[in-house]
Amino acid sequence: MIELGVNIDHIATVRQARRTVEPDPVWAAVMAELGGADGITVHLREDRRHINDRDVALLRETVRCKLNLEMACVEEIVKIACKTVPDQATLVPERREEITTEGGLDVAGQKSTVQKMVRCLQDCGVVVSLFLDPDPQQIESGIATGCDAIEIHTGRYALAENDQARNAERARILAVGEMIVSAGLRLHAGHGLTYHNVLPIAEIPKMQELNIGHSIISRALMSGLKEAVAEMKRLLGTVQNNSK
Repeated sequence: MIELGVNIDHIATVRQARRTVEPDPVWAAVMAELGGADGITVHLREDRRHINDRDVALLRETVRCKLNLEMACVEEIVKIACKTVPDQATLVPERREEITTEGGLDVAGQKSTVQKMVRCLQDCGVVVSLFLDPDPQQIESGIATGCDAIEIHTGRYALAENDQARNAERARILAVGEMIVSAGLRLHAGHGLTYHNVLPIAEIPKMQELNIGHSIISRALMSGLKEAVAEMKRLLGTVQNNSK
């Protein structure tokens, strides 16, 4: 079966909105594992806008499935990864002003730097994946770094306005997927995948891992809100109100 990596960054985003201690991403990881997640994905950004160093350390101690640490191709974060030793590291592009990761990593323009980081992580026993656009040049450059897997950025597929555009994007993903598999690498995909558009990507031959976050967290918020309100009402119902 295809492995499902659940990205829990948005749990930390809610926590940071009030700069408090809840909801805790570590709790979310446990619940995701109980739900059957094959992996937990978090992005440790340079500005620590959501996931922080404490989260990564505790997740390494508590996660029993695959821990996938997304990170920019910078020495500070790579050093943290080498110290923490997640099961997998996914190198992604990063800009301070972006809301979420926009596009894939430009390996072709910085191949020597990426290759250095890939080797450093692998020397520490970490499996390395690169987050790349479905562009043949980028895929070829990614393969040349010696990485273990390539995660195809599915953003354009997810944002396609009609079936024709969506099918064209899937065809691009399918073509580069064949390149990745032929090179002996693991084929992953992610970004913008939802309950409505995931199956055509999941059905791509040799697809091994899908990383999905926003859609799952959004669904969980809705499906769990009713019970959360009911639980608060039950709690308040235990109070003997003497104001009457």
